[in-house]
Amino acid sequence: MPPLDAAPQANPTHGPSDLGCVMGGGGARAAYQVGVLRAVARRFPELRFPYITGVSAGAINAALLAGHHGSFLQAVRELSQLWGNLHVDDVFRVDPRSLAVNGMRWIKQVASGGHAKRRKVRGLVDTSPLRGFLTEALHAVDGEITGVQYNLDHGRLKAVAISTSSYSTGQSVTWVQGSDIDQWERPQRRSHHTTISVEHIMASAALPLLFPAIQLGNAWYGDGGIRLTAPLSPALHLGARRILAISTRYDRTAAEAEEPAIHDYPPPAQVAGVLLNSVFLDLLDNDAMRLERLNQLLEKTPPEHRNGLEPVRMMIFRPSMDLGKLAGEHELQLPKSFRFLTRGLGTQETKSPDFLSLVLFQPNYLRTLMEVGEADAETRMDELAEFLLAED
Repeated sequence: MPPLDAAPQANPTHGPSDLGCVMGGGGARAAYQVGVLRAVARRFPELRFPYITGVSAGAINAALLAGHHGSFLQAVRELSQLWGNLHVDDVFRVDPRSLAVNGMRWIKQVASGGHAKRRKVRGLVDTSPLRGFLTEALHAVDGEITGVQYNLDHGRLKAVAISTSSYSTGQSVTWVQGSDIDQWERPQRRSHHTTISVEHIMASAALPLLFPAIQLGNAWYGDGGIRLTAPLSPALHLGARRILAISTRYDRTAAEAEEPAIHDYPPPAQVAGVLLNSVFLDLLDNDAMRLERLNQLLEKTPPEHRNGLEPVRMMIFRPSMDLGKLAGEHELQLPKSFRFLTRGLGTQETKSPDFLSLVLFQPNYLRTLMEVGEADAETRMDELAEFLLAED
């Protein structure tokens, strides 16, 4: 692929005023999103997304885009550098002592029957390195991502939304920073106005059980993908009417879908991969299908009978290859102690270790994901240009 700072292939553009960017979850697979953005930024270096939403690891990308002071191209360059140099120990502690201590605490807590007086276990791994990494990467001041308000004040951004799941109430809570944005409430999901901070990103990216929950106010929150049944809804509520969504789910063919990933009893890694895929990846596709059906219905409905609803233009990018299988080829890059743990969960017993792809925060794998995303976007660049530049 051409370098990110190569001469753009089209005139710079600020983009449509109703454009939204939606980035889903998937742990380490969020590097794929950066690859897609790299191709887009090369073609449209001054593109602006007035509305940006993110969930789970996608919240990291959303926060950096929303808070960056420079151009779209400059923001994507920084994202590319961050992901391309990321190591697993930048995300959580992988030293043998830390892993062993947390493992023993889990065993003691379960064996105690709830009567243990020791400090409760808050996750299988210690994610304090991620907090420090995000504080530096997002240029946070006392935890606040100050660049978001800067871009709001200068009209470069209209709103940003980060979704989390409340372990205290069971609701999906979307944290919104923007101007003239009405709060919304739907069954089991609602919005809340706030000043976006590193803690909101930590909460949104807190993989269930693996990462510790994060306290925001008086409640505890975890990964935003758990209860977000309508991943496109935050962008729609903010005001986006043209949505670019980047999924990390490989769309398998019918033949691939029928091919078993395992032939013996499913190991924990296989079960976890299926569960996490249902949380992070499947819902975006289901929501996109609902939106497309609604668009078709609205197009057949006279404007005076639409109750204020209008069709929403949408374009979704998905990986052209199985990122789980790709992760299996890079497993040896993991630190030995953590690799011992993942193999114990059965990551080598499945043809597509999706669980491994969530936690494989190693440069070679992440750079490969970005290359895949970049190539996928390049193959659809004409379609993307029409999507961004078409006048409704």
